[in-house]
Amino acid sequence: MTQPLAGRTILVTRAPRQAAALGAAIRAVGGSVFEFPALAFEAVPAQLLQASLAHVAAADFVIFVSPNAAEFGMAAVGTLPAGCSVLAVGPGTARALATHGIGAVITPDGQDSEALLALPQLQNVDGQRVAIVRGVGGRALLGDTLAARGADVHYVECYRRLAPSADAAPLLARWRAGGIDAVTVASVETLRNLAALLGEAGTPLLARTPLFAPHEKIAAAARSFGIAQTTATPGGDAGLVAGLVNWFRNTA
Repeated sequence: MTQPLAGRTILVTRAPRQAAALGAAIRAVGGSVFEFPALAFEAVPAQLLQASLAHVAAADFVIFVSPNAAEFGMAAVGTLPAGCSVLAVGPGTARALATHGIGAVITPDGQDSEALLALPQLQNVDGQRVAIVRGVGGRALLGDTLAARGADVHYVECYRRLAPSADAAPLLARWRAGGIDAVTVASVETLRNLAALLGEAGTPLLARTPLFAPHEKIAAAARSFGIAQTTATPGGDAGLVAGLVNWFRNTA
């Protein structure tokens, strides 16, 4: 039986460390992968995190918002306080925490801040100390909502997002030859960086290629870029691959 993505090449725009699992999932259903990282990360220097880390040591709840938050956060924190509740946005973040020996992580069914805020554990947090581990300048909804519920909220901003410098010429040549069948992006920032790296020459290629994103917010941003064939999939690698498979099955 022909695999559902056989003969299809998918552009994966994640940073190399995060791209591996998605690439493996795409190849498992017959697809090929062209990796072109459109987002990079760097750790915030440890000396700038001392005040934030003190809040982690006293926290009742420690929330990690992404796999990167887990990786950079645990590298900075080292150990979590005994007795605190650890929460993660999505199973990928929970898996990243597991590699650091952190078990019993609470995750919602969905993979965004809204799903996390719906958890029963976060409904009655008046007077509770909450540390949110994230990148610099992350989304405010989670912290603002918990503060409105009475929590004492502090951020541990342990990494920065960067726009990588990359030569898009090999990608553009492959794309012009019909060698890119779909694009995946995992954040609005990644989409912006991708468009900038492609430049004017890549604008029509991006506009006419189906794009898949694991959240409606990202899909809406893609439509504003003029990408008409945009699909918001369920979260995580499995959701992206399911979206790709469904699309190509229905358009074959």
